[in-house]
Amino acid sequence: MSNELTVDFTGRVVIVTGASSGIGRAVALSFADAGAAVLGTGRNAQALGELSAAHASIETIRCDVTDEDAPEAIVRTAVDRWGRLDVLVNNAGILTMMPLREVTSDRVKQVFATNVVAPSLLAGAALPYLQESGGSIVNISSTFGHRPVAVASHYGASKAAIEHLTRSWALELAGDGVRVNAVAPGPIESDALSAAGLPPAEVEQIKKAEAARIPLGRRGRPEEIAVWVLRLADPSMEWLTGQVLTVDGGLEIT
Repeated sequence: MSNELTVDFTGRVVIVTGASSGIGRAVALSFADAGAAVLGTGRNAQALGELSAAHASIETIRCDVTDEDAPEAIVRTAVDRWGRLDVLVNNAGILTMMPLREVTSDRVKQVFATNVVAPSLLAGAALPYLQESGGSIVNISSTFGHRPVAVASHYGASKAAIEHLTRSWALELAGDGVRVNAVAPGPIESDALSAAGLPPAEVEQIKKAEAARIPLGRRGRPEEIAVWVLRLADPSMEWLTGQVLTVDGGLEIT
């Protein structure tokens, strides 16, 4: 099945957080291929350099989205460079494997600072420009934002918060012509498990177990999520807001 899009984002400006790898990288490249000017953010300077080198329409900024000045700096960089903002993709996030017996205040705060607080502040900073352009916000949730998950319960809780924010912002901003939707991916081939600090053998074990539980028989690819991010952001979808689209190979229905 082809993920080719007919949507055209020529002349539009898009911010994608967490763009240095995985879903974020695929989203940034897909928007650029569709004609958009893209600002990608991340913490890995080398990966960001490779991303910007991969497409002439992508520029990057190295930052941690949880830094106090990051939201304004990110939005200002895009607006100063291209004069407008049409789409914000809140993709940056962390997966923390944290059994209840290992919960600490600092670890819980880190998860919510990255997965809930940062996208909230960035959306607030971007809002005036999205109102001007009649733009949209696409948040990245997870199947585990609405499906229980053991050992990563606080990650799931942070994604549940994102889904509630998505629907609430959609109501709040509808009168301003700003649409807000979300994509909730299932297990995706990315570096998330390794970044969570799991050893390689455990990562492979988890990947095999996840694939075995997915009705379509495999983990997803970042490009399979990116295609739906673009469709939700498509300006022609002007009557679609407040939705959370789960793309997980059927895992949600098991």
